[in-house]
Amino acid sequence: MADAFFAEGVDVSFTLMGDGNMHFATYLSEKADARTYLVRHEHAALAMASAYSVASGKPGVASVTCGPGVTQLSTALVTATYAKIPVVVFAGESPIDKSWYGQRIEQAPIVTATGAHYIHAHSVVRMQEYVREAFYIARTERRPVVIGVPYDIQLHEFPGREVYRPSTDFIPKLPPLAPHPSQVEELLCLIEAARKPIIIGGRGAVNARSAALARCLADAIDGLLATTLPARGLFDDDPFSLGIAGGYSTALAREQFNECDLIIALGASLNYHTQDGGKLFPNARVAVIDVDPAGIRDSLKTGDLLIRSDAALALEAVLDRLKGNPRERVNRTEQLADRIAREPADSHPFRPSDGLMDPRDAIAELDRVLPKHWVLVNGTGHSAAFSAHMRGRNPGSFVTIREFGAIGNGLCYAAGVAAARPSDTIAVIDGDGSFLMHVQELETIRRHNLRILVCVLNDGAYGPEIHKMRKDGISDAGAVFGRGDLGSVARGFGIRGRVITDVSQFADAVEAFQAHDGAEVWDLHISDQVVSPMMRRAVASRKVLHPL
Repeated sequence: MADAFFAEGVDVSFTLMGDGNMHFATYLSEKADARTYLVRHEHAALAMASAYSVASGKPGVASVTCGPGVTQLSTALVTATYAKIPVVVFAGESPIDKSWYGQRIEQAPIVTATGAHYIHAHSVVRMQEYVREAFYIARTERRPVVIGVPYDIQLHEFPGREVYRPSTDFIPKLPPLAPHPSQVEELLCLIEAARKPIIIGGRGAVNARSAALARCLADAIDGLLATTLPARGLFDDDPFSLGIAGGYSTALAREQFNECDLIIALGASLNYHTQDGGKLFPNARVAVIDVDPAGIRDSLKTGDLLIRSDAALALEAVLDRLKGNPRERVNRTEQLADRIAREPADSHPFRPSDGLMDPRDAIAELDRVLPKHWVLVNGTGHSAAFSAHMRGRNPGSFVTIREFGAIGNGLCYAAGVAAARPSDTIAVIDGDGSFLMHVQELETIRRHNLRILVCVLNDGAYGPEIHKMRKDGISDAGAVFGRGDLGSVARGFGIRGRVITDVSQFADAVEAFQAHDGAEVWDLHISDQVVSPMMRRAVASRKVLHPL
């Protein structure tokens, strides 16, 4: 089975050893040019494998033992399923020949409940077929697959003699899908009638050709540009890019989207977050260009015109028809470009907190001092709303996995990205609650000498909860824990750490970090009184239920 994984192109894996996987993981790690990252929690193994897949474009691989090793995966499996990340997990199963085993549990129902696929690998003869099936499903359906192998069977001799053929030999190599001419005509009619079009680029448009064509189309139709969160940075070098479309949109972007009468979505699913629950562009007709467009996503209508096509081919067809028909410049004005360049994402006033930074100021200074070529990993939680607006980094230098909304992943995702990009410096920005959930992985990061800067936006609490509790008029004590000294926590794991309480300290901190190898943790003490725009809207809409 290790030979089959290696033949599938696996040279990086994330493992927590146990009886049910120790033989497989050891054989895989002994392959030439293979790297195995030995982690401290099973969830971390799968989260790292997921981020590795996003950063490398290859299926991620994790390995865990049976029973508790599998039950610990559930949150990471759901996240990978929702995010459509191809990962393959080698998991032990309890031994078949034992009448009683203390860690026995039916693993398949747990895995399939998350939306992942489960393979019972119980036939010695078919072991390599199971591997090929797992990678084929992961690659073609873009979801996680768990192979469960009873660990007493793992010690049997494999009788196969045929040369292993990897799943890639069986995946159809299809040419890019061109748009139907009638749908190109429909889109041209929508463009002709539009007064204020905005083009939204998603992951399906994250390539140089599609991005360049999208800019050309925006210029040709006097339109503006925006991206989904995962494609953030795709158009940052364009003066008419509004940044993120969705709940994280800036005040200026929301203003422009409210006036928009045509959305052209390129390789973007227009999920609930991108549409901000249907509130972001209420007056716009929507055209979706995607190789597999969906009419409904997260219970919301996605578009009025669904064009099944490769984004670049559709853009070329439309641009070819628009030649020689310049439009008057009404939207792409110098005034708007100046506003995009100058106006902050959020200028809402808050009372300053003594000795604590406004998170917006902290992020602005981080954006200034962190080199743009570093890879930025965005965490999850209230703090993520601030760091989402750091600009000037292309999508390949920005990794976020926000699906399922689970905190506790920032460190794990950073480690996975570092494994995929070992020559790069990784900077992860996460909240204190999320950081502490899997803080044990600092030891993994130190042991494997991963080059990671961990920036913890520390408000001493679970941010979303305290703001909702305060709105509801109940005590926030259950979500407040104090800031402490996370720099000392880092040093306890053998990693450099420091506390930062003022934006003037960032420049020296970056210089010191660059002067050393390895990882470092910055504990950034921020105010808990600054509420992100998305959270302000959320709490404003809450109906407070008073107890009887």
